[in-house]
Amino acid sequence: MRPKITRLHLSGLLAIVLLPVAAAASDFEVLHRFTLGGEGGWDYLSYDAPTHRLFISRGQHVQVVDPRSGAIVGDIPDTPGVHGIALAPELDKGFTSNGRDNSISVFTASNLKTTAKIPTPKGENPDFIAYDEGTRQVLAFNGRSHNASVIDAVGDKLVATIALAGKPEAAVADGRGLMFIDIEDKNQLQAIDLKTRAVVATWSLPGCDEPAGLAMDRAARRLFVGCHNKTLLVVNADTGKTVAQLPIGDGVDANGFDTERGLVFSSQGDGTLSVIQAAAADSFKPRQTVATARGARTMALNAVDHEVYLVTAEFDEQPAAAGQTRPSRTMKPGSFTLLVVGEK
Repeated sequence: MRPKITRLHLSGLLAIVLLPVAAAASDFEVLHRFTLGGEGGWDYLSYDAPTHRLFISRGQHVQVVDPRSGAIVGDIPDTPGVHGIALAPELDKGFTSNGRDNSISVFTASNLKTTAKIPTPKGENPDFIAYDEGTRQVLAFNGRSHNASVIDAVGDKLVATIALAGKPEAAVADGRGLMFIDIEDKNQLQAIDLKTRAVVATWSLPGCDEPAGLAMDRAARRLFVGCHNKTLLVVNADTGKTVAQLPIGDGVDANGFDTERGLVFSSQGDGTLSVIQAAAADSFKPRQTVATARGARTMALNAVDHEVYLVTAEFDEQPAAAGQTRPSRTMKPGSFTLLVVGEK
């Protein structure tokens, strides 16, 4: 699942006066629905603002789309079990986490050509992947082996493996040398020092069941944790203390923060996008629940145009087979769709 004026650059009084004005702006809605089709399921999305390209993981490949028109502008093949895409614009590189063959693919961002594939022998099922521009490192978080593979993004090589407390989910870098990661099965947050490549903090998340989405207001040092008990926690990134707790929809998988507007977004599989307004320091309030489409659980934020991109598809559902508890679901051919959410 990118320098602007932020709330902390304003005086405290001015911030209190101005931010409610943003809250009174137009409501969000689904502006466009683009049918993309193509093969494969999906997981995480990443948006590259300078080139107006959206990278979508599609099982065995990465689909590259212009979200302004819905046009497919490229494809990155041979990414078995791809979960996520991390972009390093200053290096003209991108990295994919390939869960099925325990590897990280490296591609040239400008022409989408794969240049290397880096094995992660101690990292099983690389899932979420994130880039830190300060240390020029990529971290792939491995769901099965409960650790993080650290990649030197300049030299395209594995340089460390960091043990974690449990199953990692989403991660976010703070721009100051730390990266935060949800630990889904322990209801925890961990902080990694990217210079020493070591875990330096582990915080419990009271009131959070299965943390999944994660975003950050870097200026205010606040983390936004989306939890599967239909709750979003606002956490102080320096102390690990929860400063606010807000309702969201069911089945969260991604969060985003629009610095300029002071808005937190949370996308859910129940077909909702929760929009939360930062009203003042440690004061947050729900602004809107946008109806999207069932299954649109992951998102990417375009903070320049203040748009959110989500994807979903239509499914044929069959009753659960003998010995199974869940019905089988098959994606309808050609139904994969991109949703563009923005202000009216």
